[in-house]
Amino acid sequence: MMTPRQRVEKALAGSHGDRVPFTIYESKIPQCAAERELRNRGLCIVKRDVPVFKTIQPNVKVTQDVYWEGEQQFVRTYYETPVGTLTTLAEPVGFTTWCHEKMFKGPEDYQAILFFFQDEQYQPAYEAFAAAEKSFGEDAIFRAGFGLEPLQTLISGFAMGTQSFCLEWMDHRDEILKIYDVIVANRRRIYPLVAESPASHANYGGNVVPEIIGLKDFEKYYVPHYNEAAEIMHRHGKLVGCHFDANCRVLAKAIAGAGLDYIEAFTPDPDTDMTLREAKAAWPDKVIWLNFPSSVHLKTSIEIKKTTIDLLTQVETIDGLIMGVTEDMPPERWQENCRAIMDGLDEHAIMRPGLYK
Repeated sequence: MMTPRQRVEKALAGSHGDRVPFTIYESKIPQCAAERELRNRGLCIVKRDVPVFKTIQPNVKVTQDVYWEGEQQFVRTYYETPVGTLTTLAEPVGFTTWCHEKMFKGPEDYQAILFFFQDEQYQPAYEAFAAAEKSFGEDAIFRAGFGLEPLQTLISGFAMGTQSFCLEWMDHRDEILKIYDVIVANRRRIYPLVAESPASHANYGGNVVPEIIGLKDFEKYYVPHYNEAAEIMHRHGKLVGCHFDANCRVLAKAIAGAGLDYIEAFTPDPDTDMTLREAKAAWPDKVIWLNFPSSVHLKTSIEIKKTTIDLLTQVETIDGLIMGVTEDMPPERWQENCRAIMDGLDEHAIMRPGLYK
């Protein structure tokens, strides 16, 4: 009997085991009896919360004010640099956090944001990663990360946000590209740190929205960085992937030509504009690490099981295929839904034994 981790490793190598692996982020499942039951059945936890490097900023002073408005808690964070102070405002809400203010408030913040990224320094944290991986055992696979792509850092990170980025990309592109160039240099210092770490694979960014980026800028500002990271990772026998959970049809050919080994969090129809069959055809040499479509989590267990089986019947081979959950599930449904997905995976293995030989 293969362990959960072994199933995932087999799939990441482009092969398959006795079942299509089922994974879930460590942040999406609480420790409890149901979690233990699912792990006993083969669920593999994806541990992303133990980094292989740490970031320090010796010349940026960070302080926080925590306050309440009625029953709502807010956190105001101050980032003091020698060239100006930046602030963010966040609201912790249950399992997530709402960001009300990013660092960027106006063009007067560009100099401080530039310094903020210029001040980043990196140090390996290999021993802590290796110890955590050994301690957890075979029910989890530990994943490293490079951070977001340089341009995506400004879109999805805490510096600018989507709306500000889009406006500033039109009005002050030169200022954005100055910061972009600094982040590019930072990432180039991170590539060897991750490649030489104990981690077998690492994600490089994601959450790319083609309706915002477009194909031309994706090919110019994203793909070269995937390729650069992949070259260094492959030199050390490591894998690199990206979290593509949005519409991918427009970017599909560019993704196919990138040096990525796996497409992580790929979310198929009905939630995006590509089916699993289309994804396998577009990226025949890449591992597809699915995100079970979030909208289906609102359906019955019978429908969830059927959707699982239907997804697997779209492919001619289960080589390089992993089923995953990368998004939040309704709190009252996660146990039932995960069981239904695993039931579907088990039934498919019984229905199509020839695929699992």
